[in-house]
Amino acid sequence: MTSSLARPRLVTATAVLGATLLLTSACGGGTTRGDESADSGGGPAATGEANPDAEIPEGLTVTFLPKQLNNPYFGVADGGGEEAVAEFGGEFSEVGPSEASASSQVSYINTLTQQGVDVIATSANDPNAICGALNQAREGGASVVTFDSDTDPGCRDVFINQASAEGITSTQVEMLVEEIGESGQVAFLSATANATNQNLWIELMEEQLAEEYPDIEVVATVYGDDEDEKSFQETQGLLQTHGDLDAIISPTTVGLAAAARYLSGSEFQGEVTLTGLGTPNQMRAFIEDGTVERFALWNPADLGYLAAYAGAALSAGQIVGAEGDTFTAGRLGEYTVAADGEIVLGDPTVFTSENIEEFDF
Repeated sequence: MTSSLARPRLVTATAVLGATLLLTSACGGGTTRGDESADSGGGPAATGEANPDAEIPEGLTVTFLPKQLNNPYFGVADGGGEEAVAEFGGEFSEVGPSEASASSQVSYINTLTQQGVDVIATSANDPNAICGALNQAREGGASVVTFDSDTDPGCRDVFINQASAEGITSTQVEMLVEEIGESGQVAFLSATANATNQNLWIELMEEQLAEEYPDIEVVATVYGDDEDEKSFQETQGLLQTHGDLDAIISPTTVGLAAAARYLSGSEFQGEVTLTGLGTPNQMRAFIEDGTVERFALWNPADLGYLAAYAGAALSAGQIVGAEGDTFTAGRLGEYTVAADGEIVLGDPTVFTSENIEEFDF
């Protein structure tokens, strides 16, 4: 999928929110904080010296392994990867499980290792479950890029972060406060219980709410496993269990759309605030009918596009995953590798009725 969108700016109805550079995962292993890199590994294994002038070899094989196939978010992200691979003359493929369980990606990685794929770009369902398989792939010569949701840093070469964890979480908190004020009850509808990006985002949101808005009470966190029907049912359960609930935050595109679908046909439409992370095309109808007033996301096509170029840069030797390495990612321009092999895409965008028609993804 080709996107003509520029790298998005973060816009709200009242202010421009700065995003401190991780993902934290989108839907971002999501996100890891710079001071929390794992003790086992301490970051990617940077060996040798980078040569920024090296050419990307033609015919580079690049495979995207999302958390699950048939997830609209990853369809867009992997489409961005395909666009990039076509630009640098590589061979693109996509494989993955139908369910986003912790170990579901392992067999796919093993197969890619046997096939001798040059670059594996994956969004991890669990920070540790696929580490052994990824390290075997690296030992076999593959460059490993994580995007959206990270592994332990010692299991990959670089991580493409959607935005900083702090930027993503503060955006969601500010959207919440815009709608319910500084008091009330809120619940989180997350993806899987092991999703590193989701867990970190929720942890940071809880910390920010406690420090800045002590009268906003977090009453529950539930998991829809990034499945539409389960997320729909979990939304129903939240509203039945918590009669005074004022808002739901769903930092996952599948969960946000499913929750909006439930609210739009219920007595709670317009009464319970819903916000979080979603794509404009999924959420457009719910903005139009008033179920949702605002939500946020980065451009997932750009996320996949950057992941593909980072993998090509690794494979070519332009970067080795060390802090300070630089490379050019096609139409997105130049990027610099930060600590622990992290590369940050940019700031998320807040979508409202005033700007949603400007976007098509």
